Amino acid sequence: MQNRQTGAVHFIKKSLFLRTNQKKGPMKTGISRPLRGALFDMDGTLVDNSPVHVRAFEIFCARYGVTDWREKLDGAFGMGSDDIMRMLLPAEVIRTRGLKTLADEKEAIYREIYAPDIRPVAGLRTLLERLRDAGIRCAVGSSGCRENVEFVLDRCGIAEFFEARISGDMVSRCKPDPEIYLKAAAALGLAPAECVVFEDAKAGIEAARRAGAGRIAVVATTLTPETIRRETAAELVFGDYTEISGIEALG
Repeated sequence: MQNRQTGAVHFIKKSLFLRTNQKKGPMKTGISRPLRGALFDMDGTLVDNSPVHVRAFEIFCARYGVTDWREKLDGAFGMGSDDIMRMLLPAEVIRTRGLKTLADEKEAIYREIYAPDIRPVAGLRTLLERLRDAGIRCAVGSSGCRENVEFVLDRCGIAEFFEARISGDMVSRCKPDPEIYLKAAAALGLAPAECVVFEDAKAGIEAARRAGAGRIAVVATTLTPETIRRETAAELVFGDYTEISGIEALG
């Protein structure tokens, strides 16, 4: 169990808190350098799309006669597609079809059903504009495939804000391994300690912690605020980006 200070300091409206989390081991969060970068997860962070992924998995798994997928999927948010497929599907299906073919099939379902309704999490564009105006550079670090990253950025009209995009098919190990965030920071020419990481899922929060992120901010789309504060290394917790009154809250 992680040790937490009992106090929380309200520094913006509604439910955004600053918390100091003391973790055992060498990895610590906490801005020790000026904030120069912002690394964003995609699923559940740029877009509140977890229910859409669940529906896509429902359609996909029905094609292969898999009925116990929902229980297995609960712990898979934030992980890479190969790992998720191994969790959900029989080994014979994977051997016959191949992981990439199966992942491409599922993600095509996701994009088809999400396209008519996709929109960014409330307040995201305003936050991105504030970050840009302050000279804070942004990157995406997602376990999702490149096609999904481009789909979200293009359909939401926010591609212009991101100088670098690291997707799950660009790394050898997906979250909770820190590789994605290490590469995202490096792509901006920054150290992870100079960056705030925006996340929504346990696997991504752990990846950010292990990468040595300066601060970890979590939007409560996938997990409840109580779960985030109790079980993760998150320091900032908020419902959506409208609750961030200014970028000084991140540094």
